[in-house]
Amino acid sequence: MTDPNRPTDDVKPAQTGEPVVSKPYIMPDDPEEGSIELLVKEATESRDKMLRTLAEMENLRKRTAKEVADARAYGITGFARDILDIADNLQRALDAIPAEAKETADPGLKAFIEGVELTERSLLNTLEKNGVKKFDPSGEKFDPNFQQAMYEVPDPSVPSGTVVQVVQAGFMIGERVLRPALVAVSKGGAKAAPAADVTN
Repeated sequence: MTDPNRPTDDVKPAQTGEPVVSKPYIMPDDPEEGSIELLVKEATESRDKMLRTLAEMENLRKRTAKEVADARAYGITGFARDILDIADNLQRALDAIPAEAKETADPGLKAFIEGVELTERSLLNTLEKNGVKKFDPSGEKFDPNFQQAMYEVPDPSVPSGTVVQVVQAGFMIGERVLRPALVAVSKGGAKAAPAADVTN
């Protein structure tokens, strides 16, 4: 039997309709004095860091996109420079054949000349498909960014500083100079006296 005098642990409070709470609940993060200003400051700093990070990521994205585009456009630069020697040799082979020899050549030699011309055209077309373009600055004003002057030619018929002869054609890759054109530039103006005329 149970002892009627013994206290019981499961004493139930009277039902009043209101829940009974043994002690008031305190939130662990109750704001302290001045904490609102701290929270506003932290939020401002976090927003500033987020905006800076977003700006850095956008700059990184643009920089990476530019590097990828440059790699696509200029990745073949070394290979293209090596191929230019082949293009030059084909041009030299064609230039070595006198015009009258081309006219009077037998059919076998004509076929050979046409084959070399076709090979040169095919090589230049392939280079152009890959962004490498040949340029010939004949008659243009000398520009040291695209041309390299080899010598000057006294020529009063054209303004001074005009390209009068192209020794070797130049090539561009994209917007950059792959190889400058080697040119002769006019001195222009009146010719010197015959005694002072010096031929190179």
